[in-house]
Amino acid sequence: MALDDMDISRILRRALYGGGEFADIYFEEGSSTAVVCEEGKIEKILAGTDRGVGIRVISDLRTAYAYTNEITEAALLDLAGTVSRAVRGREFGAPIDMRTKIAAAGFPVAVSPETVPLQDKVALVRRADEAARGMDGRVRQVMVVYRDGRVKTQIANSLGEFIETGRTGTVFLAQVVASQGDVIQTGYEPIGACRGFELFDERSPEEVARAAAGRALMMLSAAKAPAGMMPVVLSSEAGGTMVHEAIGHGLEADLAQAGMSVYTGRIGTVVASPLVNVIDDPTIPHARGSYSHDDEGVPSRRTVLVENGVLKGYLYDRLSAMKDGCRSTGNGRRESYHARPIVRMSNTLIAPGDTSPESIVREVERGLFVRKMGGGQVNTVTGDFVFEVSEGYLIEKGCVCEPVRGATLTGNGPDVLKKVTKIGTDLGFAIGTCGKDGQGAPVSDAQPTLLIAEITVGGAV
Repeated sequence: MALDDMDISRILRRALYGGGEFADIYFEEGSSTAVVCEEGKIEKILAGTDRGVGIRVISDLRTAYAYTNEITEAALLDLAGTVSRAVRGREFGAPIDMRTKIAAAGFPVAVSPETVPLQDKVALVRRADEAARGMDGRVRQVMVVYRDGRVKTQIANSLGEFIETGRTGTVFLAQVVASQGDVIQTGYEPIGACRGFELFDERSPEEVARAAAGRALMMLSAAKAPAGMMPVVLSSEAGGTMVHEAIGHGLEADLAQAGMSVYTGRIGTVVASPLVNVIDDPTIPHARGSYSHDDEGVPSRRTVLVENGVLKGYLYDRLSAMKDGCRSTGNGRRESYHARPIVRMSNTLIAPGDTSPESIVREVERGLFVRKMGGGQVNTVTGDFVFEVSEGYLIEKGCVCEPVRGATLTGNGPDVLKKVTKIGTDLGFAIGTCGKDGQGAPVSDAQPTLLIAEITVGGAV
């Protein structure tokens, strides 16, 4: 049973009985598979399905939310009654006339993971494990993870909107630890997209595993990175960790409204170099953070956040948009029906420029070339950040030279973005699962090759 088998208007009316400006019902049905290989053994195989419904009421800009996995009209009426008792406000007087259903199937999938036997998924993981271990005797630990998931959602709300969406995603990653003497290094390589099993037509499991192992092995013989202020070239291969962390989270409207962002109240001001344009775009075909409609049923759209260095706006869900008196940008997302929607990024990127990546490197007399970024921490209130560099090289006289290890980048988001002096014509994507308020959401981020005139590099003194 799904929402279109029920009297949706009646359930919404019950939810709004205690008052409120808006109510919605979120139905979700999904299936997933995960296979994990560690130490050459299949340690975990998880496969299952889940379905449930959440009901939300917004009253006086506050949210009441409850969910259940009992999907009957009687159960949802009871759930709606529970939510209605949690709010007090002006009676909802508008009619709820459900309009024609909008059906958005999502991006086409060539080979649905559901049609692939489990033993074939296990075989992928084993192949990657063997490929990584076969690289070198200094490989000590290998972890390989395969995950796929399919989800169907139906969203109905008190505006009379009914949206049905679908989404399929696949992720594969390898993490390799190598050691030599007392030096230990880790290599990590993920792939993922809104695709099915055809994901492996683009990159084989062996290629992913060897990339992770090669990175760990190369860093074993790398010298310690120098420390101090210096120019840094961020390769497009580094992905968009910088844009995601240094500015992306700070432009989520709920954080900005709470005064938890360095970008609070700064619309119309200069926050970056005039070369910098920051965009959030969930419409990019097959990207990991893409969707046709967000988890509130709002159509996805491309949002320009920073244009020529000037802050143009924030990312909004319905609640934060109501607070600011504007419309949602289609960035209301949730991990599952267990959680209420919150403002989240999708695919966030710095737009390409007009300089060739090669000429950017040639401009640097001495500095650091970052091919891959690692993890990091950001204080959204101040904009201060620290990022690890998982693969970096010295730049000497305009040439990328020997690898270095142990480098970190330390700075302040707005300050560093103002020091971007060259932007490449290329664009490289990275994938991830972004955490916020205890919820994870699939995202990707991207950037072209960037030259930062000066940033603090941590390393050997």
